[in-house]
Formats: sequence, C-alpha cells, structure tokens
Amino acid sequence: MEFTAQQIAAFVQGEIVGDALTTVHTFAKIEEGVPGAITFLSNPKYAHYIYDTQASIVLVNRDFKPEQPVKATLIKVDNAYETLAKLLALYEQSKPRRKGISPMAVVADSAQIGSDVFIGPYAVIDEGAMIGDGTQIYPNTYVGQNTRIGEGSLLYSGVNVYHDCKIGNRVTLHSGVVIGADGFGFAPTPQGYNKIPQIGNVIIEDDVEIGANTCVDRATMGSTIVHKGVKLDNLIQIAHNDEIGANTVIAAQAGVAGSAKMGEWCVIAGQVGISGHLTIGNRVTLGPQSGVISSIPDGKTMMGTLPFEDKGWFKVQAVMKKLPDMYRELNALRKELNELKKDNPQ
Repeated sequence: MEFTAQQIAAFVQGEIVGDALTTVHTFAKIEEGVPGAITFLSNPKYAHYIYDTQASIVLVNRDFKPEQPVKATLIKVDNAYETLAKLLALYEQSKPRRKGISPMAVVADSAQIGSDVFIGPYAVIDEGAMIGDGTQIYPNTYVGQNTRIGEGSLLYSGVNVYHDCKIGNRVTLHSGVVIGADGFGFAPTPQGYNKIPQIGNVIIEDDVEIGANTCVDRATMGSTIVHKGVKLDNLIQIAHNDEIGANTVIAAQAGVAGSAKMGEWCVIAGQVGISGHLTIGNRVTLGPQSGVISSIPDGKTMMGTLPFEDKGWFKVQAVMKKLPDMYRELNALRKELNELKKDNPQ
C-alpha cells in the first residue's frame, strides 16, 4: 500500500515541508533510507543522516531546523518517535489477518471458538477452552482446559497456556511463553522436599505483550495477575501470586519472586532481581542488575545491588574509582601518624 505525505500528515496532524504528493510504501532507519520509505529523526545524534538519507519522507519534531538543504519531504510533528509508533501500528493493523482452523489442528468438541479465528497446524485447544473473536493461534501452541482467551489476541508458535488461565483482549504472547506452569512451591522435610500443589491460575489483562521464553507461574491459591498494558521482555520470570501493575514495563532477564506486588507505570531494567513478598510502589524505576530485598515507595528511582537512590548510587560509583588512591593515601597518613606518636609519646 502506498500513502502520500499529504495523507500521512492529515493522519498525524503534521506540517509538510516539501512535496505533499511524495509517496511511500515501507519504513526504514534514517541511515538506511531508500526511495519510497518513510523514516524519522528524534535523536540529535542522528541529525547528520537527514542530509544524505535516500528516504522519501522524514518525520521530525516541530522544532527541527535544518542546517542545510534536505532532499526528503519533511513532516513536522509534536513527537517524531511517538508518531512513528502510531504509523507502525496502523501499518501492522492493515495487514490481512489469517483466519480458519487447520485440519491438522486438534480442537476439543467442548471448546468454544469465536468468529474469524485462526488456529494453525498442530495447535491443540483442550476441553472447555474459549477462544475470542479474531484471535490467532499459531502452530504447535497449546491452550489448556477451561482456559479463556479474549478477542484479537495473538499466540505465536510454541506458546503453552496451562489450564484455567484467563487471557484478555489484544494480548500478544511470543514464541516459547509459558503461562500457568506451577509456582515454585516445596515444603522441606527431613527426607527432602514435598511439592505444594499449585491450585490457582494466571490472569493476563487486556493489551499485554509478553516476550519470547518468558514464564508467568500460576498461583498457589488465587491468581497471579498481570494487569492491563504491561509489557514484558524476553526471558523474564514472574513467580506465583505476583501482581504486576498496569502499564509497567520489565526488560529482559529480570526475575520477580513469589507474592511480590508491583505498582503501575514502573520501569524495570534488565537483570533486576526482586525478592518475594515485597511491595514496589507506583512509578518506580529500577536500574540494571538492581537487587531488591525490601519494599520501595512510590516514585523512587533505584540503582545498584543492593540498590541506592539514583543520586546516591552515582556518587558511590564516582568514589569507587578513587578508592585505590584513597587507600594509598590513608596508609601514608597512618604511617605518618605512627611516626608522630613515636616522636611525641604521651
């Protein structure tokens, strides 16, 4: 599909600088722009590319002022990065959605399948499962007994959703995601560890996206809950009875131990570890590899293992570089002090 600069500007409420009839049919990074592509400039570090890019249209912020002529047509918007995201979403939505049930899929007689659903080869929909309208389930995916999946959701190949779980509308689960495996519950005895049955479930609310090979464990009792709008990266562990607040984002290789409660709009960087039975407030930011062993109130930005508040952490890092010199100076001062004591005994 082709779109003119005029059509795009009307959609994003932008201002055209250049040829309004320029057309595009694809997207590209600004440094890899080709004729017929639309790209964007939001980071000043990439500004020099705009003078050489072969892209036909470039989205820029309204305050952008070129230092030399630009060949591409510009569309000025309030936020070029956010505008690109809207256009990418529109582009993705314009793609035709797959429909129909493969004859090589296994769908239980008691399963309820909505309209315009796609179920690929070797997918299994177990007894009592419910699949909402327009949902797409790719090959080799398993949907367990009595599990409910809402409308317009997307389950890529190799996803496993265990029994009794609830998946909302417009949820995306990437390959290898496991929803509802048993929580890590074992009771120590003199003979070893006895398994504690995990009889709860997992609830994934609307508009959640979960990256490849991430696991969300079922609750021991009750529910593990991932609230609406949450975005989980690849290779994340969400343990039993956790609750992840709305619109929180968690980067790869983070782990949240059992029964932790996380607030809304949190930003959790890669390889963060959060101990169990803690409460993380709303709008908390945790820097990479932070190790959290106590609850954190609303609005804090924490870094380090164990984590400091951000300003304190930067001060510690600055001092650490000077520690060898400070150690030598301390030893020299100690030596001088000892010499003074010898010369002036009390």
